[in-house]
Amino acid sequence: MHAIDEASLSQYLADAPPTIVPLAIKPHFEALTDQQKFYAHNISRAAFLGSRIVLRQVSPESEAIFDFIISLHKSCNGNWSKLQHDAGISDQARKEFLNYATQFLGNLGNYKGFGDSKFIPRCPPETIEALVSAVPSAKEALEKSKTPIAAFYATIEEPAKMHLGFPDKGHLSTYYPDSPDITQDEIEQVSAFMAEKKLLPENTRLRKTKDGSYQLLIASGLGKPPLEGGDAGPETVFNLTGSLSGKTLELVFGDYIEEMAKIALHIKKAGLSAANDTQKQMMDHYAKSFGSGSLNEFKESQKLWVKDIGPMVETNIGFIETYRDPANVRGEWEGLVAMVNKERTEAFQKLVEAAPGMITKLPWSSDFEKDKFSAPDFTSLEVLTFNGSGIPAGINIPNYDDIRQNIGFKNVSLGNVLSAKAPNEPIPFIHPRDLELYKANRDQAFEVQVGIHELLGHGTGKLLQETSPGKFNFDNSNPPISPITNKPITTYYKPGQTWSSVFGGFSASYEECRAECVAMALSCDFSILQIFGLGDGTIDINNKAGDVLYAGYLSMARAGVAAVEFWDPKTRKWGQAHMQARFSILKTFLDAGEDFAVLDYTKDDLSDLTIKLDRQKILTVGRKAVEAYLQKLHVYKSAADYEAGKKLYEEMTDVDEWWATKLRKEVLRRKTPRKVFVQANTVEEDGKVRLKEYEPTCEGMILSWAERDV
Repeated sequence: MHAIDEASLSQYLADAPPTIVPLAIKPHFEALTDQQKFYAHNISRAAFLGSRIVLRQVSPESEAIFDFIISLHKSCNGNWSKLQHDAGISDQARKEFLNYATQFLGNLGNYKGFGDSKFIPRCPPETIEALVSAVPSAKEALEKSKTPIAAFYATIEEPAKMHLGFPDKGHLSTYYPDSPDITQDEIEQVSAFMAEKKLLPENTRLRKTKDGSYQLLIASGLGKPPLEGGDAGPETVFNLTGSLSGKTLELVFGDYIEEMAKIALHIKKAGLSAANDTQKQMMDHYAKSFGSGSLNEFKESQKLWVKDIGPMVETNIGFIETYRDPANVRGEWEGLVAMVNKERTEAFQKLVEAAPGMITKLPWSSDFEKDKFSAPDFTSLEVLTFNGSGIPAGINIPNYDDIRQNIGFKNVSLGNVLSAKAPNEPIPFIHPRDLELYKANRDQAFEVQVGIHELLGHGTGKLLQETSPGKFNFDNSNPPISPITNKPITTYYKPGQTWSSVFGGFSASYEECRAECVAMALSCDFSILQIFGLGDGTIDINNKAGDVLYAGYLSMARAGVAAVEFWDPKTRKWGQAHMQARFSILKTFLDAGEDFAVLDYTKDDLSDLTIKLDRQKILTVGRKAVEAYLQKLHVYKSAADYEAGKKLYEEMTDVDEWWATKLRKEVLRRKTPRKVFVQANTVEEDGKVRLKEYEPTCEGMILSWAERDV
């Protein structure tokens, strides 16, 4: 593979400046009782104490860069002008370093949390060298971990390492530490063996040893297995089978041992302030899981979490989302603490009540749907803390299929994330004639989209399974008829198989696409729009509800254009699950026919390109095209039809020459920095918990992290 050229290198430069927004929370936090504040505080502390876990999950150098930034701040007590003088660097170099440090802290690592590509300082290496020379503690932070200054910058001769992915494809992944020659096939075979042993992978990393065997590193506050044995029993060494026959898998407890022990302690403290027995038991199971490494205990916490209906302080914490593991099975550490927005929650509860009737409008029969829709808790939250590599707009968890199918799940919409905006934010690719309408309606359109996506997207669908040998959750003697082939289905999930284990690395993006398509299809239903306070349920594409629907379709099309930023032409690899999904939905719009959606331009360099979307055809041409695509996505997932699903999704997310060479260049020219959020801290003082907020500036972001003391 060729080295990175100067033109390509520019796409990896840190944002200048980053878009910094505050995560406003004060009135919602102050409305809590003292007991609720202590509960929120201790879980917030537990969430942030996992920061070093996230850093180590991102790249080998991320933790050292974090310590370097914090050391610089502490050395000058936040007076960056003084440090600039002491180091002898220019105003421009100081600004460029602060921009980089802010983006780094906003992503909790030096690879984008949304996109999985490395970003590098705009200031030259000489700036870092000058800062190292001026601050002994910063120098020590890099030397302690043997991190060279070059690690801040591009791997020019190894461009694939600028993206997270499988090591044998040349990419970087610290989910497979010290294992440069581990292959995707080996990872998948070990995963299959773990499934046989009922060993869950979310809190693990996998290391290949020098003799070709494997160590499974399990996150736990204890350095040895529990006395009663781990999730797989008392054994800690297993003989592998198949093509890995002759090799062993050793369970090694105590990954992130210091962090996990501190986290478990704060979770126990939170339990002392729990509002009810459900929360108390939930904290007990969390603490046991984080102490012992047991994901069975973690699953018990999630069952209780689903049953903790309507709490004033909503939380979830652990190794949750698997997007950044190339195998899509190992979870990134994250922690959420939020307060309920009662007014907005009322709308979501009405959506939950209407859900059973809405599900029947989706393009599949009851054979491909859960036998009973378990109405979930659906709340609008104001976020106090969300620690991880980025903050989503909505969440639908837990991700364990058995809990979702048998007990239920929760949906949350993160209100202060949805509404956070930077002033005068540019909006590329929207035609000037649509711009005012788009600006006026995009927030409501996004809220509708997130609500349907989480509840009726991720919340729908049945996995057709052989639940145990010879037992099925469908009539195997008379299988469901596929609406695509009009023939009985021939594939289903075997015992021990899960959705992600069958569909593998593309399962996360595929599922996001399915949920987004549900949102696009059902947002055309004016009775749903009425639930969100839009219109009276009358079908009228030209009224206010129609404005919001049109803005929603424009927003999806715009996201599909912008998505090609997250596709790497050198590796031909997508770096972001949601954007890959949105690209395929834009292609669905463009392929719908009847000039429903067109990319409109007159200039050869595409500098005047905008989206032209026929508002009058959304309810007919647009919805029909989306539903046809959605039907295939859903049935292939439901029936474990990996081959058909893979073929469909690869076709729909394929980037051809025009997109790759012409349009991507213009997208990169017009790209806008992704938001980074400055979050508050909570502090325990004189028997009370106090909130401390920070300025939405580079200096404020760094100060907030320095005072977290992680």
